[in-house]
Amino acid sequence: MTGMWCGVLLLCGGAAAQTPAGPAANPAPERWNLFFQATSVGQTHGTFPAPYSGPFSLQSYAEHDVSLTSTLFLGLRLGQNTQLYFDPEIAGGRGFSGVNGLANSSNGELPRVASATPKPYLARLYVSQDVALGGETEAVESDQNQLAGRRAVNRYSVSAGRFTLTDFFDDNRYSHDPRTQFLGWGVMFNGAWDYPADVRGYTWGWVHELHLKHWSLRYASAAMPRDANGLRFDRRLFRNRGDVFEGEYRFRVREHAGTVRLLHFRNHADAGTYADAVRLAALAGVPPVVSDTRRNGALKYGFGVNAEQEIAKGVGLFARLGWNDGKTESFAFTAIDRLATGGISVGGERWGRANDSAGTELTVAGISGVHALYLARGGTDFLIGDGRLQYAPETIEESYYCAQLFKGFFATVDLQHVSNPAYNEQRGPLWIASLRLHVELNKHVVGGN
Repeated sequence: MTGMWCGVLLLCGGAAAQTPAGPAANPAPERWNLFFQATSVGQTHGTFPAPYSGPFSLQSYAEHDVSLTSTLFLGLRLGQNTQLYFDPEIAGGRGFSGVNGLANSSNGELPRVASATPKPYLARLYVSQDVALGGETEAVESDQNQLAGRRAVNRYSVSAGRFTLTDFFDDNRYSHDPRTQFLGWGVMFNGAWDYPADVRGYTWGWVHELHLKHWSLRYASAAMPRDANGLRFDRRLFRNRGDVFEGEYRFRVREHAGTVRLLHFRNHADAGTYADAVRLAALAGVPPVVSDTRRNGALKYGFGVNAEQEIAKGVGLFARLGWNDGKTESFAFTAIDRLATGGISVGGERWGRANDSAGTELTVAGISGVHALYLARGGTDFLIGDGRLQYAPETIEESYYCAQLFKGFFATVDLQHVSNPAYNEQRGPLWIASLRLHVELNKHVVGGN
């Protein structure tokens, strides 16, 4: 653990570049920009009550693990309204119990590739094209996967290539980035949204967006993995794919910004159903295996609500609700069928530290009746399964404080309290403590330089 954190601290030694200020009234269009981030998360949990454990249980003995990610974000302007983004990434480290045992997993920086040795891969490679629908423009600041300049307020945009759908959907100002905000899987995104992705969280597809002054509408179609939480994609896109729809409305309440988003997804995959697995297992007198019931084009669908509201300068509330049918196996993200989460985030400018932030939240996750029956009879999903189950909602309370120690370098202390891990009230509760180190660097070139 110490070795990896020292590596991150060495990277911070070169943090001479500064994060750009807010958008200027008329920012010069960037020809290209380059950002870098490295994040290391060290976590520990102690022993907790557990009368039994199964193949995908969170281990009841003390664990201490660390993760590391490092990403380059390259943006290149190909034309006045055309941008190319290329993000190579490295990820490594270990999660608790092989990243098993929690539906709302505790480290959003760690994909379910529990490899101690950091490995490189392609995170994003996509082209984005804007079509202006009017003459009014707005300033856009330089950021990761965003070139500074001006964009039409009313526009149609299409992006195609490799990316994560969470770049475009289910955004939230107060809870969306596990590198600087909350760490839990079920609070950084809507945990009940089984969004199309490989085991690292990325996919291939396209996204269509219609942006108006107060409204946005989005649609995406993207590749599903061939196997649950797998690394390879299903190429039968006319039969197996994920479709996502979102509507967003932006407003102000007494000059405080707020946003509401409505999400709908429909996934078709070579997936099984819990009811079929339970029925076949009962006939054979064995524990159910959902993968034995897989068929092409199996449908999983769901809905989500996402809201954020500033209530005072630097203080915001947020909430998400999520639901999916709970019949088809959890396939791409995590094993959550029902979700309710809400919390508060406070910016450090209120106590004289403008780049600090703090937050606290509560996430309650659940599963459908047939999903619970499947687990109770000894079934497993790709990341949970204790061999039997006495069902109760999985509840996690999380609080964090993120401090900028110097320009470009942040340290976060995070604490999570988990009740009923993997929906099993016979196991837990437990505490998870985390220390996160995060560094950001940037370089940007404007005009023809």
